[in-house]
Amino acid sequence: MIVKNVEEKDKKATIEVEVDAESFEAAVNKAYLANRGSISIPGFRKGKAPRSVIEGMYGKEVFYQDALDDLGNDAFRFGITESKTRYVGTPQLVDVNVNDDATATYKFTVELYPVAELGQYKEIELEKPEAEVTDEQLEEQLTNVQKRNARMVSVDRAAEMGDTANIDFDGYLDGEPFEGGKAEGYSLELGSNSFVPGFEEQVCGMKAGEEKDLDITFPEDYVEDLAGKAVVFKVKLNSLTAPEYPELDDEFAKDVSEFDTLDEYKADMKKTMLESLQKEIDSTYRSNLLKIASDNMTVEIPEVMVTDKADDMIRNQAANYGVRGADITTEQLASMMGIDADTMENVIKPAADFQCRVDVLLETVAKQENIEVSDEEAEKYIKDICDGYGGTPEDLLSAFSRDFIINEYKKEKAADMIEESAKNVKGKKFEDYVKEEAPAEKKEDKAEEKPKKKTTRKSTKKAAAKEEAPAETKAEAPAEEESKE
Repeated sequence: MIVKNVEEKDKKATIEVEVDAESFEAAVNKAYLANRGSISIPGFRKGKAPRSVIEGMYGKEVFYQDALDDLGNDAFRFGITESKTRYVGTPQLVDVNVNDDATATYKFTVELYPVAELGQYKEIELEKPEAEVTDEQLEEQLTNVQKRNARMVSVDRAAEMGDTANIDFDGYLDGEPFEGGKAEGYSLELGSNSFVPGFEEQVCGMKAGEEKDLDITFPEDYVEDLAGKAVVFKVKLNSLTAPEYPELDDEFAKDVSEFDTLDEYKADMKKTMLESLQKEIDSTYRSNLLKIASDNMTVEIPEVMVTDKADDMIRNQAANYGVRGADITTEQLASMMGIDADTMENVIKPAADFQCRVDVLLETVAKQENIEVSDEEAEKYIKDICDGYGGTPEDLLSAFSRDFIINEYKKEKAADMIEESAKNVKGKKFEDYVKEEAPAEKKEDKAEEKPKKKTTRKSTKKAAAKEEAPAETKAEAPAEEESKE
């Protein structure tokens, strides 16, 4: 194969690849061998007709289509590799021809990976808050542990919020029972707001064995048959239990921890809270610095790049819930996860756009700063990923190319450099840097896209389809193997 021509124009590249006659002939013969069993020729047993006879009857081009389909992916990968073209999105096959000299020529178009002009990314001034846990926060955390270790005991008094009432109830609409309005022995935590408004409040004050009619009006947004309707619930309180909390003392500390005293337990709890808060502060600080640096950068992110990233985010999130499948579309996954169109536009896509901008920022900084990764560093990086997320280096390298993993490490180093060079200046808030977002462009204001040019001759099935990267192996790196150099 040879790359005959590469033309870059309007942020797109057109790549022309020629497959030599020998390779094309081999693909044609492969197609013949694969298809001959289904071809019937008079005078020959099915599947036994020579290729020359089949071509004589149906034309020499009879196997060209399958041969072109078979070679398409290889031709595209060769063109991308040889031309060192960075691309985003899904390549398009513009044209494919079999030439007079029995060579085959493919022409592909791809959207180019965006080129950025860096702004300030070093020595960004930004205040980094100090991790602090107040006495009130510590007591609240301790109270939560106390509540989790409470036991329920029977009480002989009027029901209060926080109690658990075991009740029988029967609902009536206009004097007639309605479907779904009856239950016996139902345990209801008062104050949980799990029942229709007004129900739990009216159970309060009842005692075990007492019966009472509750006047309830269903909300207007309730199920159609009951929305806005006034009903009566006949309720009997069978029994009442309330939480009994353990005393916050040394015995409590021994029961819930490895410490002998409450003071030791509280000190360890505060240390854990501080460590957790510090991790959150560190993560937010780093993210804010990258946001500022990416806002200082001039770049145009292709829409297809954002869409692909959003799709990957949905698929990765679905994978965390055990939902996988090559045949499941991102739309189906989004629906399964309850992601609607508004969430996609207002949450997922902005997050995807930010991640794309950060990716471009870090790659550009890595090149600008001539960041390199030694063999020893690469081996340790791969080992750390495997230690943190399971699997072996062989598993990781079968899912991602070594060059891709090294590139992700370079981006991580670039992010480290941006953070290490930043200046912690009191009073410099992140909000002072955030640019006001431009109003969302109305769909009706967008120019109508012209239809893509169709292949004028035989086209290759998925010839230029981009190979999808496997699910993420590490939370941040590697993330997505969008394109290869």
